[in-house]
Amino acid sequence: MVDEQNLRRREVADILLSVGAVSINVAEPFTYASGTRSPIYCDNRMLMSYPPERRRIIDYFAEMIEHEIGLAQVEVLAGVATSGIPWAAWIAEALGRPMVYVRAGAKEYGKGQQIEGVLGNTQRAVVVEDLVSTGSSALTAAEGVRAGGATARDCVAIFTYELPVAQAAFREADVRLLTLSGISTLLDVAGETGRLSASDRAAVEDWLQGS
Repeated sequence: MVDEQNLRRREVADILLSVGAVSINVAEPFTYASGTRSPIYCDNRMLMSYPPERRRIIDYFAEMIEHEIGLAQVEVLAGVATSGIPWAAWIAEALGRPMVYVRAGAKEYGKGQQIEGVLGNTQRAVVVEDLVSTGSSALTAAEGVRAGGATARDCVAIFTYELPVAQAAFREADVRLLTLSGISTLLDVAGETGRLSASDRAAVEDWLQGS
């Protein structure tokens, strides 16, 4: 299983690099919405436009959920608005499970709902996100699911920056994070395939350690 997980992590990293979902530019860092400057930028929404790669990601999600969570423990998929919504829908279809999505907060109009779809009390939900940086969006969704009476013990995502602040946040919230790949694997693959120089890798690692 360990070897299979490593192969999965490497293949997903290669997919992200191949479609341009992850970009690394040390010379001209990217500016995040928060104002933070970073040498790496991840936009997994690009995967929606590549059907073969998208299908592979969905298959890997289904395998990971089946083997590491167990289908009996999954009664509904809860997508994080907005980036987790399409993945939650595709995974729900693949597994034959219901799906809901969770906003960052309750609407200020209509019924004032935070969760769209039907979420039953005591249902076991798996939160679905595309990218985990600090983990705040996914954990806010988990809190919303729990406030609705359901349980949220697991979160699945395509990719994680593996930041210590996120790891600590998930532990504190008692939510297990399972990802298809992460930054350490992606840096390995990028370096081995000539997509990333040793000096640029060091710059990315320095940024990650300081984040």
